Amino acid sequence: MTTVSEKQVQAAKRNVKKAQAAARQKRTIANLPQSTRRGLTEQARKGRARGGKAGHALEDRNREQLYEIAKEENIRGRSKMGKWELIDAIRASR
Repeated sequence: MTTVSEKQVQAAKRNVKKAQAAARQKRTIANLPQSTRRGLTEQARKGRARGGKAGHALEDRNREQLYEIAKEENIRGRSKMGKWELIDAIRASR
């Protein structure tokens, strides 16, 4: 049997605290401002109304659909862009 040293216990506690702090800082929907959450809800509602199919306007498309368009147009840095940045980049490339 192995025994756990005091140093190992302290290191484990530090790691747990770091992981908890990182989890609190993540941008989850619950941590977003109310106005942003409301906007995401509106976008989701529009998507369901279209049956999940992309609309004609770029604003009607979700981020994944915009990412595919940006990929086809070979826009650099697209993986780090959000929805509205992708829309701006696609319009700039056209």
